[in-house]
Amino acid sequence: MSRPAVFLALIVFLNSGCAYRFGLSERTLPGGYTQIAIPIFKNRTSEVGIEPAFTNALIRRFGRSKVARVTDLESAPVVLEGTIVALKTRGDSPVNNREITTLPSDTVLMRQYRLEVTSEIILRRKSDDRVIWQGSFTNEEVYSPPRIGTAVVNSANATYNQSARMEFLSRLADDMMAEAHDQITDDF
Repeated sequence: MSRPAVFLALIVFLNSGCAYRFGLSERTLPGGYTQIAIPIFKNRTSEVGIEPAFTNALIRRFGRSKVARVTDLESAPVVLEGTIVALKTRGDSPVNNREITTLPSDTVLMRQYRLEVTSEIILRRKSDDRVIWQGSFTNEEVYSPPRIGTAVVNSANATYNQSARMEFLSRLADDMMAEAHDQITDDF
């Protein structure tokens, strides 16, 4: 096949109407909306105070991308409603009592905790309350609890543990809301 024929075939292929495009494509909300309201997430878990991390992560993501302007509920034509559905915590790698002989025999210590969060997001048009888009997102993160290293120390710092837990939940929120934003605005 000659070079002009290969070049012509390549041009025809690239203009064939396929949704895949080379380079950056313009991201939009379904329906082409340019304003969106994002109320505080609902929380169905027993973990208090994690709603702002998820809500703010999504608002920041839309602010950076400029796909749609986040505005108040009254003036936005669509609402992005989020719910934190589940939060599971599992202790991984328990410390064996034989490893630390100075602790009481009934002591259970974990080397790490695994947090798994599931959230659901619904994009709803306000005029007729129709669901335009919805998705579910699950992600997990592993964090280390406070370390107990000497025989004198026989309790863990609960403040550190809560602080580390909230930090990792915030990271999960950022990752999950980045994925949610990308899926909502995907232009396929």
